[in-house]
Amino acid sequence: MFAVLKTGGKQYRVQAGDVLRVEKLAAEAGETIQFNDILMLGSTIGAPFIEGAAVQAEVIDQIKGEKVISFVKRRRKHSSKRTRGHRQKLTLVRVTSILETGADKSGVKVATGKAPAVAAQ
Repeated sequence: MFAVLKTGGKQYRVQAGDVLRVEKLAAEAGETIQFNDILMLGSTIGAPFIEGAAVQAEVIDQIKGEKVISFVKRRRKHSSKRTRGHRQKLTLVRVTSILETGADKSGVKVATGKAPAVAAQ
């Protein structure tokens, strides 16, 4: 069985055992998380989401994507150049199970992109 889930503004088609690189999630390596925004489950299509369905996954690691270089050169009399680089922060997850019902009673941490609050010292 497969599911289509939504996270980080993107949609992913997943099955049990798949490894995904998704936008950074607030979770540590080894934790189990749950995606509740399920758009499609097998042949069932949600409107917009399927109630009670979820995809559970294990966080493998927090990684950075490949470097993207942006180079701008102004011509004529300005003769200026600018080079900037960017590496997107990603979370590597492995899908462990797909739940058709009972997602709200599973007790697993919901996957969110917000960083955990840091205590002031």
